[in-house]
Amino acid sequence: MLYKFPRPSFLINFFLTGRAGLHDRCILGTGKRFRSSGCTSHQHPTSGQTVVVEKQGPVLTVGINRPEVRNAVNQETSQRLFEEFSAFEQDDTLSVAVLHGIGGNFCAGYDLKELSQDSSSLKLEQNVTQGPAPMGPSRLRLSKPLIAAVSGYAVAGGLELSLLADLRIVETSAIFGVFCRRFGVPLIDGGTVRLPQLIGLSRALDLILTGRPVGSQEALAFGLANRVVPDGQALQVAVELAEQISSFPQLCLRADRNSAYHASFDSSSFTQAMQYETDYGLPVITAEAIPGATRFSSGTGRGGTFS
Repeated sequence: MLYKFPRPSFLINFFLTGRAGLHDRCILGTGKRFRSSGCTSHQHPTSGQTVVVEKQGPVLTVGINRPEVRNAVNQETSQRLFEEFSAFEQDDTLSVAVLHGIGGNFCAGYDLKELSQDSSSLKLEQNVTQGPAPMGPSRLRLSKPLIAAVSGYAVAGGLELSLLADLRIVETSAIFGVFCRRFGVPLIDGGTVRLPQLIGLSRALDLILTGRPVGSQEALAFGLANRVVPDGQALQVAVELAEQISSFPQLCLRADRNSAYHASFDSSSFTQAMQYETDYGLPVITAEAIPGATRFSSGTGRGGTFS
């Protein structure tokens, strides 16, 4: 059940200047390979939609489609993102989602132009268990993997959206940053919670306190980026990775993934974390490990070779 959506609070980035070398993006259609550069279309199939979703078998792609404002999220977009990821969570036919931005940027944060024109948008549900966050789905804790395909700017609230993902595929020219530091806008979409867990407190504070831009190679060294790919290839690589992940036995994959999150955020002790891992891992043995062992004994995967 979806919560009634409150008007979002202020999250970021209205002040970015123009930037050369942005990549045109298009979607070639359901069931076809996604491409993020070198494509033009006079009648773009996503026209008028702030969020575009595509299904390819068990993989869902979710594209923020406001390229004229570097995919800054307004109230409508926030609501749509929340709805699409809530639906993904409930759809048993989908195993992995990919979040990306259309038009050369991942997301430049919340649309401050909308905020400046409507002060009532400062109303926000303070209970984090109720309703969407200002950026939409950033309060959710998904039970299935999410991959972010990052191009251009992923700053302020856009950085926080990328932290919702398990993995970030990052283009060479991409920029991360807490740019909202300059305007007194707090990180209230999980930035202060997820970032220290991902890259450590010291490095997280470096980004949070200075608001400086972080390029792809530094992000890779920090562990913020999982892969760095040439410009224009993040979406394609992310979809290919999602397809690979979706091909694995899903009960086992999700049990391991959820145990890792539990150990990082919820466990009060090593013993409790180990108990959680055991409690949720044991049922998978009957469901997937024994059939998997049978396949292995018949020759599948011998010598580290997989089809």
